Amino acid sequence: MAGSVRSLPGRLSGEDSGFCVVLGAQWGDEGKGKLVDILAQNVQLCARFNGGANAGHTLLVDGKKYAFHLLPCGMINKACKNLIGNGVVVHIPTLMRELQDLKEFDPRAVERVFISTRAHILFDSHQIIDGILEAEQGTNSIGTTKRGIGPCYSAKAIRNGLRFGDLLHFEEFERRLRELIAWSQKRFGDPRDKDTPAQLQLRKALREYNTKYAFDPEEGKKGGVSNIEEEIERYRKFSEVLRAQIVDSVTLIHEDISRGYKVLVEGANAALLDIDFGTYPFVTSSNTTIGSVCTGLGVPPQKIDTVIGVVKAYTTRVGHGPFPTELQNEAQSLEDHIETYIGPEVTQERKGHAAGPYALKSGQQVRVGEMLQEVGREYGTTTGRRRRCGWLDIALVKYSAMVNGFDSINLTKLDVLTGLKQIRIAIAYRNKQMTEVRLPAGYFPSHLSDLKEVVCEYETMEGWSEDISKCTTWKQLPVNAKKYVLRIQELLSIPVSWVGVGPDRSSMFKVDVPIIRPDGSIPESPNCPMSPARPGYAPQPSGDFRL
Repeated sequence: MAGSVRSLPGRLSGEDSGFCVVLGAQWGDEGKGKLVDILAQNVQLCARFNGGANAGHTLLVDGKKYAFHLLPCGMINKACKNLIGNGVVVHIPTLMRELQDLKEFDPRAVERVFISTRAHILFDSHQIIDGILEAEQGTNSIGTTKRGIGPCYSAKAIRNGLRFGDLLHFEEFERRLRELIAWSQKRFGDPRDKDTPAQLQLRKALREYNTKYAFDPEEGKKGGVSNIEEEIERYRKFSEVLRAQIVDSVTLIHEDISRGYKVLVEGANAALLDIDFGTYPFVTSSNTTIGSVCTGLGVPPQKIDTVIGVVKAYTTRVGHGPFPTELQNEAQSLEDHIETYIGPEVTQERKGHAAGPYALKSGQQVRVGEMLQEVGREYGTTTGRRRRCGWLDIALVKYSAMVNGFDSINLTKLDVLTGLKQIRIAIAYRNKQMTEVRLPAGYFPSHLSDLKEVVCEYETMEGWSEDISKCTTWKQLPVNAKKYVLRIQELLSIPVSWVGVGPDRSSMFKVDVPIIRPDGSIPESPNCPMSPARPGYAPQPSGDFRL
């Protein structure tokens, strides 16, 4: 079958899937929202199952930018229902701001959002506690977003949290909210001997329940309330506005499935931030992997048709923790890898940066990590922090694929690599003490000390000089860009179904160059017998694919 091209099954790309899940395969910020936005144009229900406003999707549609932290991306399709599942923790003031921002696009947007009665409510007090606890960690800080996610999930686990269903019984809700705030004040409100000024400020705000002071001590203009009574009244209004949107989500999603509706599920954060499978303790407070789809929405595994892993063409992470392929950190203080730039001229504004605009010219030597940060605009949607950047880590993605069972891969931000004369891929891990031995494929150390001992085995590929940001089909990509994509597909033994080359919806296109079995057939799923994920399968070399 050398040289032949066959169509990738539509189920693997998500287009013909009855129940498609899109998950981040690295440390988050892979660009999941764009694929979800594309697929959401042809589904009837889009759902979120985990996390809270610590996640962020930025969508660029018809030149207009939308930033969602809680709302599912299906909000951009006016014919699509959107569900916030029981596994999500929801800060209602943030949710209401996002709905307000959508009013120009769709004045009736709130009518398309449904929230599980079992979803937990994240209060301002959780955010204050998050800030206090993070400051207490000192040098052991895990780099939380301070959005209150951890304290809210903790309240869920110790069973003093409040859920959206409680809003439908407001007298009981008021009593329990007063009890929750009193509990929080008793445990976190009193000053401690070693408190920093920031902690003292937050404890004072909690004692008085003046969250305006906590969020903006100078002017009080960043949201919040002045006292408990204001908080009660604020939630009374929320309960009135949202009453019709608070539903039994298990019934809703199963009724939609039985009607034959297409369901799209989007993950928040990513595999290496999963509280069980991620780089603990530098993780989020929820499960971000495939099992959480079932527990966060109330659906059994057999309902899931397709799982797509979103993989950035390089690797990024925010916050602390080991990072095997790291080239540049948040402060841009690492030595970095030097490479020749062969691409088109680039000038990019950097507001407030001491060095001024970022400029690239053909022939100059560039610090690759810094280039990825600046050309890729690697600044967090939620935090605004500069992301740490490094080469693509295949060993990490293989681990993520084992945990999640990816049917296909969406490779994003390929355009950011344009102009690098040579590109490196980390294809395997070795241990510093025994570099002659590769660690098993898919193995990812569970302990940070072991992860720090990992060294990467790299493969070097030739880069491309052409601007690919205007490409709209696979055929338009330069040969070396295609080789890079196909090599990733080979190394993972999972087909690449989508490639992204820019921020707009139109900058994502399908790839119809599937992995082919030795007998010439195309596997329906990499998890089926004799598919690339199974022993005995030998992937086609890249020369056998049509470029």
